[in-house]
Amino acid sequence: GYSSVLVPIYLGEMAPASLRGSLGTLTQFALVIGILVADLLAFPFATLSLWRVLFAVTALTAILQLLISGFLLESPRFLLLRDANSPAARDIIKRLRGLVDDEEVEEAVGTFMSADKEEGEQESMITLLGEMTSNPKIRLLLISSLVLQVSQQLCGINAVFYYSTTFFQGVISNPLVGTTILGAVNVLGTWMALLLMDKVGRKTLILWSSGVMFISCIFIVLAFLGYLNKSISLAAMNVYVIFFEIGLGPIPWLIVAEMFQTRYLAAAMSVSSQVNWVCNFIIGFTFPYMNLYLGPYSFVPFAFFLALCFIYSLFVLPETQGTTPDELAGEEPPAEADPEE
Repeated sequence: GYSSVLVPIYLGEMAPASLRGSLGTLTQFALVIGILVADLLAFPFATLSLWRVLFAVTALTAILQLLISGFLLESPRFLLLRDANSPAARDIIKRLRGLVDDEEVEEAVGTFMSADKEEGEQESMITLLGEMTSNPKIRLLLISSLVLQVSQQLCGINAVFYYSTTFFQGVISNPLVGTTILGAVNVLGTWMALLLMDKVGRKTLILWSSGVMFISCIFIVLAFLGYLNKSISLAAMNVYVIFFEIGLGPIPWLIVAEMFQTRYLAAAMSVSSQVNWVCNFIIGFTFPYMNLYLGPYSFVPFAFFLALCFIYSLFVLPETQGTTPDELAGEEPPAEADPEE
C-alpha cells in the first residue's frame, strides 16, 4: 500500500520529463518480473510440504530491500522544499542529470523551485480534495485519474492472475504451465510498454489497450461458450495481458505524477491508490461468484468496463505527454511545439 503511493511520486520527482514515462513503467516491469519469478518458484515449492518456503521468499526479499535502501538518493524536490540553498539537492541533481556546469544545475534547481512555488504550508487531505473538486480543470484531472484506476482493476486483470489455474483447466494438462506462460507474456508486454511509453501518447496507449482487451474478452467468452476452439481462449488471454501492460497496467500510476501540481500530488496519489486497492479487493472477492453464476459469460462485465474506459479516454481523457501540470491546470499556456519535430 505504502509503496504503491510512494514509488510513483518518488520516480516522478527524480526523473527528467523526457524519461518520466519509461521510468514510471519500470515500476510495473519490476512487479511483473516478481510475478513471473513467483510462478516459476511454484513448480518446486507449491506442495503440501514446501509451500511455506514461498512465504519465506517474501521475507528474504524484504530484508534485501532494506539492506540496499541506503543506496537510494533523496528526492531533490524534498530537499529544496526544506532548504532552497541545499547543497545536497544540487549534488543529487548533478549526479542524476549528468550535469557539470553550475549554471545548468541552478537552472534545474529553478525548475524544481518554480514547480513548488505555491506549495505553501501542509494542508489536510480534505482541504486539498475540496480545492481540487472546486476547480473544474483540476476536478477533471482527478476524475480521469480515478477512472483509470477503476478501469485498471475492473477490466479483470487480477481475476485472470488470481484464478488463472481455473481458466486453464481442460485447456492445458498442467494449469500451472498456463499461469507461467501468462506471467512470461506479462513481462513481454511490459517490455513493449517501456519501448513505447515515451514515443506514443498516454491517451493513445490507453485507447489501444482498452480496445484490444475488449476484443479479447469477446473472443474469450465465445471460446468458453464453445463457438471457438479452447486454444483460442489461451491465445486471447495472452493478447489481453499484453495489451493490459501496454496501457492500463503502468499508465494509471505514472499519469498521476504527470497530471497534478506538487501541491495536490500526494493527495491525488493517495486517493487513487485507495480506489485502486478497493477495486482490487472487489474483483478478488467477487470473481468466484461471477464465475459460478455467469459461467462462460464471466468476462462480459470486464468487457463492459473496458468499453466505458475506451469511450471516456476517447472523448474526455486529457493527454499528459509533453505537457506540465500547470498547463493541464490552466495556469500556464501550453508550450509551443518544436517545428523540427
